Amino acid sequence: MPYLGAHESVNKGLHLAFERIEQVGGESLQIFTRNQRQWNPKPLSRPEIDRFLEAWSQHDKMIVASHASYLINLASGKNDLRYKSIAAFTEELRRCHQLEIPYVVLHPGSHGGDGIESGLERFISALDEAVDQAESKTMTLIETTAGQGTGLGSSFAELGYILAHSKLHEKIGVCLDTCHIFAAGYDIRSVAGYQTTMKEFERQIGFENLKFLHLNDSKKELGSRVDRHEHIGQGCIGLEGFRFILNDSRFEHHPMTLETPKGEDLKEDIENLGRLRSLLDTSEF
Repeated sequence: MPYLGAHESVNKGLHLAFERIEQVGGESLQIFTRNQRQWNPKPLSRPEIDRFLEAWSQHDKMIVASHASYLINLASGKNDLRYKSIAAFTEELRRCHQLEIPYVVLHPGSHGGDGIESGLERFISALDEAVDQAESKTMTLIETTAGQGTGLGSSFAELGYILAHSKLHEKIGVCLDTCHIFAAGYDIRSVAGYQTTMKEFERQIGFENLKFLHLNDSKKELGSRVDRHEHIGQGCIGLEGFRFILNDSRFEHHPMTLETPKGEDLKEDIENLGRLRSLLDTSEF
């Protein structure tokens, strides 16, 4: 079965994310290694790294990913933002290496009005530069996006282009977000729609490159290009779309984390994970 989990807070210590994911019964975990709204966070301390690795050792089967800062835009045509983004992502990769985190999820950024082709070329060049500089074992996972504004990554073809043209292909994979692909126009609510979507994913990207999934329902309708996450089964995707993914044998060993709204008591994570597990069966398509 897939490894179901959630993005959890690292408030008051990175290591505390493991207590939180244990509290909700998760089997996979996503975190921010530093404040996602800061350009120059302080470096990791040795005690901080040790506490994190010790906590992880108590959950040795837990699959962990980091999510890169939302400020990073490797596709930017503005030199200052480009250089800051490369530096910030390089440091993110190095932090993940220190923490032994195997994956970091990254949005492909925005072309800022210069066009998709220009944005993709800039993203690939900047990504290759950051990965090369970092000398990290961590794999970068490019996330599917909703396609808001001038954002890249709303089509499988765009992500496939990145994979095909990066010089460091072996260090790059993909993270699929259900809310994002739905908002981008990929309908997964019916058997026919799901099969069509996954055939296109295989054709443009290849399932061998899919390493991680975000399971989020969508507050907005199909093709809205608006990224608004909703609790599982309470949005416009509905339960059936998640049933198809959870019972797809191609994803039976994949980590899948929630990024749905929640409070400090984490009851929403418990409820959403319970709802997802209730959908697991032996269906085939």
